[in-house]
Amino acid sequence: MNILVSIKQVPDTTNIRINPETGTLVREGVPSIVNPYDVHALALASELKRRYGGRITVITMGPPQAEAALREAVECGADRVILLSDRKFAGADTLATSYTLAEAIRHLARETPFDLLLFGKQAIDGDTAQVGPGVARRLNLPLITYAVRVERLDPEAREIVVHRKTERGLEILKAPLPVLLTCDREVAEPPFAPLSELIRAARVRPEVFTASEPVPFAREKLGLKGSPTRVHRVFTPELKSPGERIFVSEVGVEEAVRRIVSALKERGVL
Repeated sequence: MNILVSIKQVPDTTNIRINPETGTLVREGVPSIVNPYDVHALALASELKRRYGGRITVITMGPPQAEAALREAVECGADRVILLSDRKFAGADTLATSYTLAEAIRHLARETPFDLLLFGKQAIDGDTAQVGPGVARRLNLPLITYAVRVERLDPEAREIVVHRKTERGLEILKAPLPVLLTCDREVAEPPFAPLSELIRAARVRPEVFTASEPVPFAREKLGLKGSPTRVHRVFTPELKSPGERIFVSEVGVEEAVRRIVSALKERGVL
């Protein structure tokens, strides 16, 4: 099994602060972590590698400091780690990000075709859940989102059976390989890293892909230039005062109805 996992380094949202003057995120002094959903995707890759053998390739796009996220991926069993890092990638929205990742994956697949591509269901900083599906569309791959369990994987028959979470419950889907999954937390629990992997992670140096090489990116599709989305303002919404509560047990049904009707009239609803 050849598995690719895409991860992202994100700010620890428990420490997020917003500059009240500029309305932008204060990143100075804010620690970064691997996106939690991506950690569970890595855990699934590690579990499948132990069961079926093969290799895990992990890719991320970000500044040089994202190398720390790739070291954590090695601790989880990654065999090859790749960092897409270039100022021309900066400011990318989900459209530009999915393009950049898809082209990098396409380049890697020419050398080693992938059987399974794993993404976290969403990043906790943007919460769009768009990048995984965007990559699947660009690579023309089957897509299963919100995966919570791999019931069966048959490398010889080239098919996989996956449980996915929906608003109505669970769906059980069968798909041919290769396929792209976006993973929820339940899909696998992160394993304890053995000492050998910790030592290897401390020594690893990721391969760095830039906007110039080795992938022939279309420059107009990268970073801010390739991003039609613009963030106008980021702010903390004001807390609304709590509404009035009327307890029927205290005032009776008729009085409760009278007060509700009166309040609705005052607000112009009735």
